[in-house]
Amino acid sequence: MIFLSREQGRRLRRRFDKLYGREVAPRLMERFLMMLGRYGVGEGPQEKRELWNEKDVVLITYADSLRSPGAPPLATLRSFLCEHAKGAIETVHLLPFYPWSSDDGFSVIDYREVARENGSWDDVEKLGEEFDLMFDFVLNHCSRKSAWFREFVIGVEPGKGYFVTADPEEDLSAVVRPRTSPLLTKTATRNGDAWVWTTFSADQVDLDWTNPDLLFEFLDILFLYLSKGSRIYRLDAVAFLWKTIGTDCLHLPETHEVVKLFRDVLEIVAPSSILLTETNVPHEENISYFGKGDEAHMVYNFSLPPLLLYSYLKGDATLLTSWALGLPPLGKSQCFFNFTASHDGVGVRPLQGLVDDSEIAWLAGEVRARGGRVSSRSLPDGSEAPYELNISYREALRIDGDTATSRRRFLASQALMLAMPGMPAVYIHSLLGTPNDLEGLEKLGYNRAINRKKWDREKLEDELGNPGSEQAAIFSEFLRMLRTRREQSAFHPGAGCRFLDLSPHVFAFTRTCPKSRQTILCLFNLTGGEVSVTYTASDGAADIATDLLTGRKVPCDPELDCPLPAYDFVWLRLY
Repeated sequence: MIFLSREQGRRLRRRFDKLYGREVAPRLMERFLMMLGRYGVGEGPQEKRELWNEKDVVLITYADSLRSPGAPPLATLRSFLCEHAKGAIETVHLLPFYPWSSDDGFSVIDYREVARENGSWDDVEKLGEEFDLMFDFVLNHCSRKSAWFREFVIGVEPGKGYFVTADPEEDLSAVVRPRTSPLLTKTATRNGDAWVWTTFSADQVDLDWTNPDLLFEFLDILFLYLSKGSRIYRLDAVAFLWKTIGTDCLHLPETHEVVKLFRDVLEIVAPSSILLTETNVPHEENISYFGKGDEAHMVYNFSLPPLLLYSYLKGDATLLTSWALGLPPLGKSQCFFNFTASHDGVGVRPLQGLVDDSEIAWLAGEVRARGGRVSSRSLPDGSEAPYELNISYREALRIDGDTATSRRRFLASQALMLAMPGMPAVYIHSLLGTPNDLEGLEKLGYNRAINRKKWDREKLEDELGNPGSEQAAIFSEFLRMLRTRREQSAFHPGAGCRFLDLSPHVFAFTRTCPKSRQTILCLFNLTGGEVSVTYTASDGAADIATDLLTGRKVPCDPELDCPLPAYDFVWLRLY
């Protein structure tokens, strides 16, 4: 028996109404109920576990970030993580592991298969026995080498109706572009030439979400991913989803409605699942995907990576503190997905409105000086502007000639991210302390390759087993921070946070668990010189505050005076 409450049914029906019209909505509702019955999902009231807690840390990785001769990369990844990262991470975000043709997986050929070179669904499910899983839902586009696109070219269903086309003579100048490549790509079909919409590249053809058949195709894929153990769903590039000529085709109301529909479906079939939107845009636009508590559970905290990098390189916490003080309060089922680095570069669009264009240009220059690259996007007037900084986050914070201080500054940035309110996500190359992959950059020829190294596991183990190596030092300290963090109730994603303006040189905040009353004072010296912070604790604080990371004791009776050497950081337990 399918369990669907009256309110759930009404909400879903409203979504179909808004997206596809009242005449079609009843048929779509019936089709959805038949789909539930066919897959056996949604049978009986679904149990709901807590969405997240302080133990939740996500590791972002490609399926083949680690390789061993004769073994599927997915099996190698599982073995490595079980050996080294148990008790440090809870969830593995497997970047697209499906058959693909470009963009390191984000030009998907077949959403229902595991790329043979990565392993099999069995390997994915075995990884899921050890860790929670997060899959990518690449909704905006797919590969022109897909079966769907072949069907479009020869004019047969269902692919015939799955892609967006436009007249190149139409005025499309208002469309917001994330790339410098052409928006439309000419394609020969059985019915003549067609100009298909290609937001990201000629190989990534945009899908037509005005077609309800496409929606049901992806609902089918969603149910498959559920059956394979995925708990978190990352909606890739979702901001560009719906196209309406004459608009900027960004964040359109219908796009938000699609996200809400997926949220509604998950509430019915898997209420413990989490929907995450990936929208690398200015801050206010980004957080709009929380909706009114009816849209994404999580949104990427896209302003954090570039703002953190900017603040450390400037040695000034003023802007970071001002931004943090303006973060909105979130509901019980909402939180930020905090990160500093990922498979993509550090986006700078989220800095718009926070710093001047001249400061973004300065930041881009600092990245180039450290061996990084800068990717651009096209503006409506035909000019270009920085879009993304391509560099290892470790290298972005490097101080020439001072390895120990460079390491300290990098680990400080990671400790700051880990302590922020929300769910933390760590890119595998940050955890491993991987430097810029200049060899991979030269070999592959695109900027993002600089931070997508494929490690031979044996060589990696040799590096991590060498107590004198920089990577071993970063890896061991990073794991220690992660294991310490997960034991603190004050670091629950929903625990209270109060940002403090104590000094222009120090970023400071407290985290408090309402149940245990544990309170942690987090202090980060963003400068290369020693500073001292004074903080007055409220009644009930311990006489001695303890740094959870080092065991250091700081008197707190009730005024706390904490000296912080260059790039020092502390998590001080006050209660």
